[in-house]
Amino acid sequence: MNRLVSLATALVVTVVATYVLACFQMGEWQQGIVLQFGRPVRSILEPGLNFKIPFVQNIIYFEKRLLEYDASARELITIDKQQLVVDNYSRWRIVDPLKFYQTVLTIEGAQSRLDDIIYSNLREAIGRVTMRDVVSGDRRTLMSAVTDKSNVRAAAYGVEVVDVRIKRTDLPEKNEQNVFSRMQTERERQAKKFRAEGEEEARKIRSTSEKQRRILLAEAKRTAEIERGKADAEATAIYAKAYERDPEFYAFVRTLEAYRTTLGERTTIVLDPSSEFFELLKSSR
Repeated sequence: MNRLVSLATALVVTVVATYVLACFQMGEWQQGIVLQFGRPVRSILEPGLNFKIPFVQNIIYFEKRLLEYDASARELITIDKQQLVVDNYSRWRIVDPLKFYQTVLTIEGAQSRLDDIIYSNLREAIGRVTMRDVVSGDRRTLMSAVTDKSNVRAAAYGVEVVDVRIKRTDLPEKNEQNVFSRMQTERERQAKKFRAEGEEEARKIRSTSEKQRRILLAEAKRTAEIERGKADAEATAIYAKAYERDPEFYAFVRTLEAYRTTLGERTTIVLDPSSEFFELLKSSR
């Protein structure tokens, strides 16, 4: 009886141990391959409960989630011969764990290959555009082309490149001063252009104003001359009427006005005593 219990217990333990050693769980975020004596025999891509041969097969797990690789900044040259320090990063994932294991083996190995692939494609893409396109142009189209080319080459390693982005672009320290000098020269050129245009516009405004001023003055002078002529004519007519009414009195008044205008204080006049200018004085004497 005791022997049967012992055998049954041993059998149960053996079955449980075999089940524990033969079963394994693949998580939602995992994928893997089954190795038999160190050689891959099959891939496991779906989550759930799986089985293996105890002591003969073992499991290597790989990430199914997106992975990120932040590359080191490097100097690249644009088509207009400008050097840029480009800092980029990429997102990728393992889509074929068997091929991944056979080619790069680890995530570090995959990142090393991706670094070469992405850098070469990025260098080629930036070498076809100008610095302005990289800094402020349509960068999305540029990086989309880099992503597509990198993904094609990375497929040989069981990897899918989902996205490649430029995180930052800088100028090399040795080129910053030259770029700033060119920017300053360009701004000075634009400032001179704007000043010249402003001076030209100011001359036009001053010329137009001077023309309008002269026209206004000429019109005012013409109007004044016309009014003055009318006033003189009217005054002459009044003088004529007054003269016709009493010529002697008019002559008397005109003579007094002549005396008032001519004979002021400390005025010396040398005339012939028989001159008509003193006729009124003679008659008053």
